[in-house]
Amino acid sequence: MKKSKVLVLIVLAFGLAFNSCREDKKTPEDKIEAAIDDVKTEVKENSEELSDDVQDALEDVEDEIKEAKEEAKKVKIDE
Repeated sequence: MKKSKVLVLIVLAFGLAFNSCREDKKTPEDKIEAAIDDVKTEVKENSEELSDDVQDALEDVEDEIKEAKEEAKKVKIDE
């Protein structure tokens, strides 16, 4: 009788130890929703930096266009 009680307790202990600490499985929809939330957070955090980078790039392009126009005028004058 004692052996059967001990055996049942050991089986229950192992069963609880391996099953009680598992995380709930996420559905694909939950994973997609979490990924979208992460992307939104990243965009919000980096939007100002990205905006500054785009503005700097536009200014660089404008400067290059101005320089190209000036070079074209100099070439026409020199001819």
